[in-house]
Amino acid sequence: MRGNSTTTYGSVTKSFHWLIALLIITMIPLGIYANGLPYDTGEALAFKAQMFSIHKTLGVFIFFTALARIAWAISQPKPALLNADKRLETMLAELVHWTLYAALVLVPLTGWIHHAATTGFAPIWWPFGQGLPFVPKDDSFAHIFASLHIVFERVLAISIFLHVAGALKHHFIDKDITLKRMTPGITEPDSVPEQHRSALPIIGAVGAYLLALVVGANLGLFAATEQDSVPRLAAVESGWTVQSGTLAITVRQLGSDVEGSFADWTAAINFSETPDANGVHGDVEVQVAIGSLSLGSVTAQALGPDFFDAATHDTATFKADILEDGPTYTANGTLTLKGMEAPVNLPFSLQIDGDTAVMQGQTRLNRTSFNIGETYPDESSVGFDVAVTVNLTATRN
Repeated sequence: MRGNSTTTYGSVTKSFHWLIALLIITMIPLGIYANGLPYDTGEALAFKAQMFSIHKTLGVFIFFTALARIAWAISQPKPALLNADKRLETMLAELVHWTLYAALVLVPLTGWIHHAATTGFAPIWWPFGQGLPFVPKDDSFAHIFASLHIVFERVLAISIFLHVAGALKHHFIDKDITLKRMTPGITEPDSVPEQHRSALPIIGAVGAYLLALVVGANLGLFAATEQDSVPRLAAVESGWTVQSGTLAITVRQLGSDVEGSFADWTAAINFSETPDANGVHGDVEVQVAIGSLSLGSVTAQALGPDFFDAATHDTATFKADILEDGPTYTANGTLTLKGMEAPVNLPFSLQIDGDTAVMQGQTRLNRTSFNIGETYPDESSVGFDVAVTVNLTATRN
């Protein structure tokens, strides 16, 4: 029998039930295992990414399977509860059921949204891209959904525990056929008590989720991340004041580009359209707060001791002379990063309209010049080249 009857579950419902159960008992340990894996070498990073890709791909599969399970349940008659005469127990069982149904959708959905809102390693293994409609690439947005994912995971775990405990109670204490009705074959009860339907379990499930969110907020899960609270650099005196701009980087990790940017940086710019006797149009000194870096899902790794080591080297400095280079310009100077110095040449275009200047420039750095990622000696996991892009609008003082 494929469909449900008013007293027993059909084969489709049973198949959905045990398939989702198998996926869940695979997903939860896999997520815990992947999260605890190290990434201190290229090989370790690749393995960690592979485990997370499996976790995410299974999560998407669970999401669609859960939706199909719910749609099927709505289309079918609901078998009678065998303990409907125990009103409180029945209401609690239904509350757990609704909470579990919601978690089967919310846990993978929030994880998927977090994945779509950030950039970094561990892609979902499917051909439909990594983004989602209406989901921006935004670290704050991603942080919110990562926190929701954690909260709903806990709700899922508690719901599963209570669901299993209830099934075992029916089997070993009540000695009824509630558990047997979800096993292969047709098991009919001798009789069923009068059924009572109520909206209270749904209301209780909503309340359970609200309580979980309150607990999560009190535990600080939704608080600003550490890099959000990095002290800002002090303003600098400059011949030109930067009104707006971006300082972005692109790195290559596991064959994919990962884009990020520094939220806090200053530029002391002295520039004249007329060069001096040595052909120098001016100079620039850029200070960059390393802790303000946002690099998607690998931000924490990038700020760690293997890479930028923001805790020890919190600021990078670029000092350069500005020279004319045909129709464009170049900032030719030295970058000090992670205690290392290296020459850097930054070509850029410049358009000046009165006292407003628009500048766009790009250069490439080699991370090994600054002892960044020393435990990744080749490019199999992390590329050597780092693209740096600068765009700004400044006004003359």
